[in-house]
Amino acid sequence: PLDNEDETAAAKWTQPCLGELLSISDLECSLCIRMFFEPVTTPCGHTFCKECLERCLDHRPNCPLCKQSLREYLKTGSYSPTVLLQDIMLATFPAQLAERRELHQAEMTELSNLTKNIPIFVCTMSFPGIACPLHVFEPRYRLMIRRCQETGTRRFGMCIYENGKSFADYGCMLEIRQIELLPDGRSLVDTIGRRRFRVLSRGHRDGYNTADIEYLEDKKVAGEELQELQCLHESTYRLAQQFCEHGDLASRHMLMQHGPLPEKEEDIQALADGPTWCWWLISILPLDPSYQLNLFSSTSLRARLTQLQRILTALLQQPP
Repeated sequence: PLDNEDETAAAKWTQPCLGELLSISDLECSLCIRMFFEPVTTPCGHTFCKECLERCLDHRPNCPLCKQSLREYLKTGSYSPTVLLQDIMLATFPAQLAERRELHQAEMTELSNLTKNIPIFVCTMSFPGIACPLHVFEPRYRLMIRRCQETGTRRFGMCIYENGKSFADYGCMLEIRQIELLPDGRSLVDTIGRRRFRVLSRGHRDGYNTADIEYLEDKKVAGEELQELQCLHESTYRLAQQFCEHGDLASRHMLMQHGPLPEKEEDIQALADGPTWCWWLISILPLDPSYQLNLFSSTSLRARLTQLQRILTALLQQPP
């Protein structure tokens, strides 16, 4: 008869360990054919990387394997990790899991760069310091916004479409302030304009446009030039105030939408993009986008104020 020690030794010998039962291919996502990263399991019992599943649900609310509807699952808006599977992976293939994590980190670092391959939303004119609400429904932009959230930058570029190019040579960095996720995966995104940039080169990533950029900065002036600039700034601001008070019904409605004329800044050269109230005005005036872009790309505050003064004078001469 076997004594106790021999019995446990025999049991150990007959029970294969988990690592022997599983191969790395058993722990692969059927969508990216890589080891699961943050695995989630659908109500129909299929497991995918969280990111892979989200990208499929951007296109249609069905399981990528059995096509069962995942509308209700999508509605909850959050996907719980499959903890047991994560534990098994950690126990059986710790080195490969660490490698998979590193790969994900490298991808996130690449996506976090704010001058190289920045994501570009091709839609509307946006301006520094001015709110820009967006309704995001296209799969490529759903992916783009999610990545901006995941990397923590919460930023992407906004450019208008330009004939002959995929988008204009100048744009504005937008920062996500708040996201309201709708039950079908669309979202209402509240953003605010940060800095202006010039496009150096164009590219693509997973269906959306990207660009290498450089940020614009107004030329600084001093001495007599600065005094003249301050006088021009004062007189243009007074015209802007008159324009806001002068208004007819249409412009009053516009003020309700965009809020009041912003206060003047103490130092007109403090911001790289110049006073915010100028951008507010450019965003509400009835100007052609190509003309707006012209004002936008100028790095001379003097030139911008001179143009605004001309436009406001012309508008104020019209009967209300």
